[in-house]
Amino acid sequence: MRFRLTPRETSFYDMFAASADNIVTGSKLLMELLGADSAARAEISERMRAAEHAGDDATHAIFHQLNSSFITPFDREDIYSLASSLDDIMDFMEEAVDLVVLYQVEELPKGVEQQIEVLARAAELTAEAMPNLRTMTNLTEYWIEVNRLENQADQIHRKLLAHLFNGKYDAIEVLKLKQIVDVLEEAADAFEHVANTVETIAVKES
Repeated sequence: MRFRLTPRETSFYDMFAASADNIVTGSKLLMELLGADSAARAEISERMRAAEHAGDDATHAIFHQLNSSFITPFDREDIYSLASSLDDIMDFMEEAVDLVVLYQVEELPKGVEQQIEVLARAAELTAEAMPNLRTMTNLTEYWIEVNRLENQADQIHRKLLAHLFNGKYDAIEVLKLKQIVDVLEEAADAFEHVANTVETIAVKES
């Protein structure tokens, strides 16, 4: 660990942890969506929207702290990148739920539950990892596993696309469902961006 002669602003750690915990909330709402009817989905969408707003607030708080802090725990661009990537995850999850409701999707294609399970696992790992930024310990397994999960998400996404284009669905339904599964894939990519940023920070601080 690099030796420092100056004190560091430590509230960033708590804010990153809070942002990651909020993502876990979002992933649980995605899980709820799977078995919900149309009325329940509308209510889940409202709760997801509230969680997304809470995520925005957390991100803005980090940016405000960044702009007002002379000393930061690690490089400013990495703080910005980490906060932005965490925010992207919530944005994509909220978008997916909103699209399901707006498009009035009656039944999600088989395989979407696997996408969401991967996102839920990545959310748990990310929430567990954020407090470890304080000490930069026990992080290697985190970013390795999240990268593995993203590869798994890619495979699930490709199988879903093949399923959507097998002729079972009409063209309009394919367009709707493809947009939903694509947004879920973007959420998986965003988890990988977070893990890659954490790896970059850890390497710089070692």
